[in-house]
Amino acid sequence: METKVINNIKPDENGFFGNYGGQFLPDILKEEYKKLADEFLRIKDDKEFNEELDYLLKYYAGRPSPVYFARNMSKKYGREIYLKREDLNHTGAHKINHALGEALFAKKIGKTKLIAETGAGQHGIATATAAALMQLECDIYMGEVDMLKAKPTVDRMRMLGANVICVKDGTRTLKEAVDASFKAYCNEYETAMYAIGSVVGPHPFPMIVEHFQSVIGCEARAQFLDLTGELPNHVIACVGGGSNAIGMFSAFLDDEDVKLYGAEPLGKGEKIGENAATLTYGKDGILHGFKCKLLQDENGNIANAYSIASGLDYPGVGPKHCYLQQTGRVNYVTITDKEAVAAFHDLSKTEGIVPALESAHAIAYGIKLASQIPENERILINVSGRGDKDLDFVLSL
Repeated sequence: METKVINNIKPDENGFFGNYGGQFLPDILKEEYKKLADEFLRIKDDKEFNEELDYLLKYYAGRPSPVYFARNMSKKYGREIYLKREDLNHTGAHKINHALGEALFAKKIGKTKLIAETGAGQHGIATATAAALMQLECDIYMGEVDMLKAKPTVDRMRMLGANVICVKDGTRTLKEAVDASFKAYCNEYETAMYAIGSVVGPHPFPMIVEHFQSVIGCEARAQFLDLTGELPNHVIACVGGGSNAIGMFSAFLDDEDVKLYGAEPLGKGEKIGENAATLTYGKDGILHGFKCKLLQDENGNIANAYSIASGLDYPGVGPKHCYLQQTGRVNYVTITDKEAVAAFHDLSKTEGIVPALESAHAIAYGIKLASQIPENERILINVSGRGDKDLDFVLSL
């Protein structure tokens, strides 16, 4: 099965996708980030590095994850619905793809520690797992609110040897966890690498994470062709920072007949502070060292982001998503908490697959889209993670 697909939308030499991305950093860090970019561009095409990473993805993470024809859901909604099963990966989500890549990269360039943030906990678990495998130290920053929602996840990270640091500032969620982890990295960059959890941050981080997540789309494209003989008509993924979506979209960007949809969290409603739909309601701004669409209040300050899915409650979004929205290649849509929870139950009871609340946003839009398209068109949805972490919370609603 051929899985190497390269799209032609790449950042420029300064890390910009059109008007978005780049590097807005203190001078003391610019040299280090240039080293990271140069090392990554060298190592990503290194035969030994790729052979080792491919081995880990196959025999450790369990790739390729399958594309599954959701027969019961297809019958229920009258359209063929297929699921890319990233929930079947080791650690339960797509995060292991870039965590293994980042940890191996860090090891190859002589770093001894990984620093990371986490919201829902899936990136934290994946990073702690990869750090244990590579025998690296690991500090994970997590907001207090998210830690309380996902105690088993916190316990698991600690069991893997990670130092989980509770962040009590601001809304005590993902944005503050990113703030704290970036600050820590600024103090330890000589010996540590920031294993960022999405396609966000200053260049070269969006490029690095997209490279390691592109395996999702490459596999899915080949698998769908193998299953049906054609490409899907519609491809859907949830979007917070945007790593699983960029990974899924990457192989289809040059296929003009394939429509792409990013499902953002509308949360409780359209008011600022009630959602994390940054591409829908955001304005251009600088966050965590890069330019993106950003939720802002009436005074231009960073607004609080909210989603029932902790992994989506980030006030910014990856720069490539901003560019893809600007060019019209991807259609970004919104899903409410209520719709996501309904989809969480629906997929569980219809297919026996319990999705992460993040992934449930994509499922919810797939259900909605099914009633709007011709009968002969097919939908492919990325199930970015499994919902074990969300069960107690959802059942308490």
